[in-house]
Amino acid sequence: MSQHFKLTLLSSIFIAGLLGANMLGSKVTTLFGVAVSVGIFAYPLTFLMTDAIAEVYGKQKAKQLVWAALIAQTLVLILTFVSIKLPPAGRYHLNNEYVAVFSGSLRMIIASIIAFIVSQTHDIWAFEFWKKKMNGKALWLRNNLSTFVSQAIDTLLFMFIAFYGINDKFTVSFILHLCLTYWLFKITFAALDTPFVYLLVKWLRKPGKADDVPDTAPLQK
Repeated sequence: MSQHFKLTLLSSIFIAGLLGANMLGSKVTTLFGVAVSVGIFAYPLTFLMTDAIAEVYGKQKAKQLVWAALIAQTLVLILTFVSIKLPPAGRYHLNNEYVAVFSGSLRMIIASIIAFIVSQTHDIWAFEFWKKKMNGKALWLRNNLSTFVSQAIDTLLFMFIAFYGINDKFTVSFILHLCLTYWLFKITFAALDTPFVYLLVKWLRKPGKADDVPDTAPLQK
């Protein structure tokens, strides 16, 4: 399997996890007695992908992925807005439900875009920072240190932008309580995905077709 295809595949998973969390995240489920958004299953994939890509191809390739995902999110935001505003055909009887569902997604996408670009930028910077400090060793620690803080940034920004003031219940103290709960779930998932980071890095470093290796960031041995 070529290196180019591997990178494309991980990039696709990254964007799918991001958009999936945005579009599906308005539903709330219960895990261990705590109400959480179903988006909590999809979003951790993004940090897993960027850390693996940054480890093998370097931070510039990870940054390119983040900016590509930002463009994808913005496009989905525009398409969602247009779809909501277009008048329904006479035979379409679910417009109110459609608008109700995707109007919520619209605010969540805006919140996600802001939280995403800040947290992912921090994650890439922090991963590179710890990589230099540790001379490329202790991948498990570097992965978790960068992700734990980045998840806190993402959670705080997203929750306040997406939910603050939507009704009287969503006060500052209530959202902070939610943020703590969500963050604990996220860092648990981040810790559990550590073996997958090692597997992805090993898979990416496995030689592929030489002419397909990205020129901007040679594989590290």
